[in-house]
Amino acid sequence: MVYIDFADVSYVLPNSRPLLTGVSFKVTNGQHLALIGANGAGKSTLIRLLEGAVSASSGQINHSGNIGYLRQFTSSGTVRDLLLNVSPQRIRQAAHRIEEAQRQLTSNTDKVNIEYADAITNWGDIGGYEYELLWNRCTKDILGKDYSEVANRQAQTLSGGEQKRLALAALFESEFDILVLDEPDNYLDVYGKQWFERTLNGSAKTVLYISHDRHLLEQTAHTIVSLELNESGNVAWTHHGKFSSFLEARKRRFDRFEEINRRWHEEHLKLINLVERYRIKAVYNDNMASRYKAAQTRLKRYESTTALQKLPRPQDITMKFPDIEPGSQSVVCSSLSIDGLTGPLSTTIRTGERIAVSGKNGVGKSHFLKLLGSTADLTEHEGLVPAGELYEPVRYSGTYSLGAGIRPGWFSQTHERPDLKGRSLVDILHRGTSIREGMPEDEALEALAKYELQFVAFDNFENLSGGQQARFQILLLELGGASLLLLDEPTDNLDLESAQALQAALRDYRGAVIAVTHDRWFAQEFERFIIFERDGEVRESYHPDWEMS
Repeated sequence: MVYIDFADVSYVLPNSRPLLTGVSFKVTNGQHLALIGANGAGKSTLIRLLEGAVSASSGQINHSGNIGYLRQFTSSGTVRDLLLNVSPQRIRQAAHRIEEAQRQLTSNTDKVNIEYADAITNWGDIGGYEYELLWNRCTKDILGKDYSEVANRQAQTLSGGEQKRLALAALFESEFDILVLDEPDNYLDVYGKQWFERTLNGSAKTVLYISHDRHLLEQTAHTIVSLELNESGNVAWTHHGKFSSFLEARKRRFDRFEEINRRWHEEHLKLINLVERYRIKAVYNDNMASRYKAAQTRLKRYESTTALQKLPRPQDITMKFPDIEPGSQSVVCSSLSIDGLTGPLSTTIRTGERIAVSGKNGVGKSHFLKLLGSTADLTEHEGLVPAGELYEPVRYSGTYSLGAGIRPGWFSQTHERPDLKGRSLVDILHRGTSIREGMPEDEALEALAKYELQFVAFDNFENLSGGQQARFQILLLELGGASLLLLDEPTDNLDLESAQALQAALRDYRGAVIAVTHDRWFAQEFERFIIFERDGEVRESYHPDWEMS
């Protein structure tokens, strides 16, 4: 029977802070279990514990079956290296042996030649050629080319989505009984996510995966395990149902905790009052001494045998964009084409509109946002197009303009912010810029706390997790007074609570929002879509047309 079993697992960080406490859940044969939770709650740590990269402080982790892993970030090197990285250990070791033997061939001795011949023979014996056939099916499906054509190509020349799909295809085709996938949908466009959903739903493998994509969770998860924040170490709660019922079930759980604790306090107070009443009576009546002692014993027994339910700490993220004066037009494009990528687009985007930009990866969506953002004063980069990208202007034809007084605010998909590198979050907020006033340290800490960033306030921006960097960029937009939000994949690294907080903030924002997004749940609240087609056509629609592009 194939399974993974976490039994009362706890993990304490090197700085002595408890990260996980008493985590227990089981992934059963053929089950697709999604692991969710706040950024930094310990989801990836659980995977590292499973693969033995770190050791649990207590508890046990058991499994039956061969496990294949997809890490959050794909490997560097060639396409062959990428595929080897998601292959069984014997295949990786045999490939490494061939590579070592090839490096020694320059000496041309009998010993070296024999070792190379043995390495080639071993490759066949352990199933290496069968895996090359498997890889060939994957490269033809994902890249449209034979494995022999792309094996030595640098993996970084592929898009992030192509790398992810190639690695995932190889894992699902492989002999692994169990797949453990750390954010497999990151870098996938909508069509890549739909491919992943079909592949996962059609697979009989046992799969444990981490994801923040609400639509994907709804379509694929049999069971959801949520890591709940707790001061004494985060705990796991299992929801045996789909994501659409998860939030309501979680609320009912919190309500039950509160009701149990309310009753506990009521009973506890009654016993305290009883002890006090008998204590007073015992002062004047010796016959009450035994009752006083019995009441004390009853109180101690109650306190020792029943306990308050430890409520998970809810995430408390409050996002609010600046209140701006409503205008008429935010953006006007006339026959606007991005050189080498898109045909002409003519459109008017009015203040207050919500525009989602959709399309496959590599068709010009981010270039479009970058172009609109680059109309601002380029002497200040914070909250606008990142400084490192300004030196490569987007080439275009046609015209575009922003309305009078419109200040664009930019959210960068890659989080590459040279203007923030090497600086702590408190320092960035304290110093300010010409478009954002600085603030005292105590006010900076309060602002960071609204985004649950107070615990990393003195960390440098580049050392934060992807979700923390995303929340900090949104905070800068809030403080910068943007009247046009240009958001490039804003929910890609956000956990569920943060994504919902962002959606709530956008509902109250009176400026225009133009967002590139592959998040179908997030896109439901947008009223108009600009769709970038693979053939260069750009069209507008009141429907996302996910299946048509």
